[in-house]
Amino acid sequence: MTVMMPRARTLVALAVALSACTGATPTPSPSVSATFSAEPTSSADLSLPALPSGPDALGVELVADGFSSPIGIAFPPDGSGRLAVVEQVGTIRWVAADGTVSPEPALDISERVRLGDEQGLLGLAFHPGFANNGRLIVNYTRAADGWTVIAEFTADSTRTIIDPASERILLVVAQPASNHNGGDLAFGPDGYLYIGLGDGGGGGDVFENGQDLTSLLGKMLRIDVDAPRTPDMEYAIPSTNPFVAGGGRPEIWAWGLRNPWQFSFDRDWGDLYIGDVGQDGWEEIDRQPADDPGGANYGWPVLEGKHCFRSASCSPNDFVAPIAEYSHDIGTAVIGGYVYRGTRQPDLVGVYVFGDLEIGRLFTLQVDEGTEDPKMVAELGLPISSFGEDEHGEIYLLTLSGSLSRIVVAD
Repeated sequence: MTVMMPRARTLVALAVALSACTGATPTPSPSVSATFSAEPTSSADLSLPALPSGPDALGVELVADGFSSPIGIAFPPDGSGRLAVVEQVGTIRWVAADGTVSPEPALDISERVRLGDEQGLLGLAFHPGFANNGRLIVNYTRAADGWTVIAEFTADSTRTIIDPASERILLVVAQPASNHNGGDLAFGPDGYLYIGLGDGGGGGDVFENGQDLTSLLGKMLRIDVDAPRTPDMEYAIPSTNPFVAGGGRPEIWAWGLRNPWQFSFDRDWGDLYIGDVGQDGWEEIDRQPADDPGGANYGWPVLEGKHCFRSASCSPNDFVAPIAEYSHDIGTAVIGGYVYRGTRQPDLVGVYVFGDLEIGRLFTLQVDEGTEDPKMVAELGLPISSFGEDEHGEIYLLTLSGSLSRIVVAD
């Protein structure tokens, strides 16, 4: 049965923080080592017209609830049919294929995590060889100082319990503020780990990180976590990274991002989709083709979406334009989603599904046909915090009220 979630008030913590707002201006601290229409699109132009194909309405089926500020979904590539739900407080819980939630967390590092604003345990990616090696990577903000930590943990032989003592810290990045941490992680089709980091917080890129190639903030990173360790680094730099020979930090894969809270890879085509949360007026979806060599500059803070941000005029053709955008007349904080590649909803195959946090609006892009105008297909009335997919390509969403649901075509 299709369940349309009841309307509820937006929860405070992450919902307020992620919503596009300028925020206070904190004191800086150092970081650790398409075609484009030049005319702004009016809100009338973004009325989200019906697309020539794809479903006109989506709904959700409740799978499980009772989570504490759930903000991430991942599946272990081990054939178990399980999902892992990331709770912002610092815990990870298993959800069995039948919707049963583990009574005890698979991992609890809450004492290591700073919680509040956009901080907490923010991301999870299972190693492609998890079934054999039990490895997984998490992204959290450190309790002592709020800095971003990318760390590897190892599950036990049953691949059920994740030992907190197994932590191996891969990368630490200083954070000058409590917002715009990004947080998402994913292994790409190339086997490398991708990391999304926001611009360091404040409002309007006050720390000037988006266009600074000496900083890891405001970037998508790509690293090799399978290379032999060295005395200086716990990871290696892929030889094909765009700045491996100089000109920028070698970890950088793409730049000019404000807060890439959620991103994903199309499991069939390999394209990378990034939902980048906007500032004053525009939310955007960026797409990087699977054969792209990296080095894309998405324009923040010169641009917000396709629009000049820092000044009344700019040169938008110097940057990679988003494939879609929508104004704050429609939503306030984009939540990047997934291209549907499952089997339960054949009318949805090839469609990119994403949403907006504040009142739970769902949108689609018919990417198989090159259509780049988003269509609103549901209004759930609850704050969406994340999307995820299972091993079969079915898409799920989380709400900050604590529910996990499966995306379906509405009756």
